[in-house]
Amino acid sequence: MLFVIDVGNTNTVMGMFDGNRLLNDWRIRTERNTTEDEFYILVSNFFDRDHVRISDINRTIISCVVPPMMTALDAFCRKYLGHSPHWVDARSASTMPMRVHNPLEMGADRIVNAVAAYHKYQTSLIVIDFGTATTFDSISEKGELLGCAISPGIQISAEALFEKASKLPRVEFTPPENVIGKDTDSSMKSGIVFGYASLVDGMVHRMKKEMGSSPRVIATGGLADVMMKISETIEVVEPNLTLEGLRIIGESL
Repeated sequence: MLFVIDVGNTNTVMGMFDGNRLLNDWRIRTERNTTEDEFYILVSNFFDRDHVRISDINRTIISCVVPPMMTALDAFCRKYLGHSPHWVDARSASTMPMRVHNPLEMGADRIVNAVAAYHKYQTSLIVIDFGTATTFDSISEKGELLGCAISPGIQISAEALFEKASKLPRVEFTPPENVIGKDTDSSMKSGIVFGYASLVDGMVHRMKKEMGSSPRVIATGGLADVMMKISETIEVVEPNLTLEGLRIIGESL
């Protein structure tokens, strides 16, 4: 079986594939100072609960944007799985040309998202990933990664507001009934949620104009479902896009 791990700045998502079938997936907080033994104890609890035998894992592929985690995960794979993991970078996605100045600067998570999205849709795309940062990746009809835009994630933006404006309370990321709020709570929800949706739609319109095509717009990441309900441009949410991209790259190795 193939064990896939995507390490993000906030969360780490893991999945177990048997062929092209996702058997299990798990989401945990990213702990930068974890050790290989601590990580083993954590994943062992998931494996035991879901009746996964660690001895069945014969390959591991990892995308990671948190360098301090790489040493621990490499040691975990060698010590407990009996093999070295494959690390995703621009070289791993050799079937996807990258029309950027320095492909080696591309985040591993963006690479696997782009690979999975084009593999499924086979057309021009804008892939939006709502993570710690929100990324907008542009993919041509030929399957070329044209470039990206990166903006602060909605959580980061909201945290800055909460910290700098001491009288404003923390609010949930749920859209209010109206854009024009009648109290502090609904006004903040409107500005944060509807305002961010406008950022998304504005970026999509600008990217479409530069691309000169009509790309499909797909979204993934923690707040993709919330944004899908209020965005005017997002067409579909793909919750397992990153895991699927890891599987596809893993199969090509």
